[in-house]
Amino acid sequence: MRTQDLILGNPFYTGGSDVNEIVPEGGFGAVLSRAGVGKTAFVVQLALNSMLRGKNVLHISLGDSIEKVSLWYHEQFQRLSGECSIEERPKLWEEILPHRFIMTFKISKFNVPVLEERLTDLTAQNIFHPSIIIIDGFSFDNPEKQEFSELKALACKYKLQLWFTVHTHPDETIENSSGRLLQVLELFDVALELKPHGAEVHIIALKNPGLRAIDTKLRLDPSTMLIKNFE
Repeated sequence: MRTQDLILGNPFYTGGSDVNEIVPEGGFGAVLSRAGVGKTAFVVQLALNSMLRGKNVLHISLGDSIEKVSLWYHEQFQRLSGECSIEERPKLWEEILPHRFIMTFKISKFNVPVLEERLTDLTAQNIFHPSIIIIDGFSFDNPEKQEFSELKALACKYKLQLWFTVHTHPDETIENSSGRLLQVLELFDVALELKPHGAEVHIIALKNPGLRAIDTKLRLDPSTMLIKNFE
């Protein structure tokens, strides 16, 4: 099967499960890196993997246009399907597109009540029922516990997994971040860091022992922005 080839070609997919399934319903996952390393490319691949398995993904972009986000998805799909030598790519692309819905907000306009209102509009009219929400561009410089409590309540109410991209500052580490990253990590069930290392980008599990095994074998290929297994 065409979709099965792509699913089995996903480095996270081993033994019938993958990284998406490690985050529980109502749980939070995070992808951390400094600007330009590949956070958006990474979460788009997580989303594509879910879409291929028939799961609905709501992608929320804070800052980028729908056109730019759509281009990310199309380019990453073309690269993934090209790596797996998938035939009839346009047909497969059209088959998985109904599993994705894109929302955009200006950063200053984004808040949980507005998100819930728009989410309710989608679900009440049977337009789209997500199982995963990606929030790309959320500011973690001054994380508000109340806002995350509201997001947690929303995730539990709708039985959602939430993934966030987290921007780290140049040369910032958990040890020297004056507690900022430690506060951020407390909020998540799973946290992955994209860390440049020479000509490679390593994928490091900062939180969740079940993901420690990926530290030594997965990389983000800077030339294609694809997740690859380098074992």
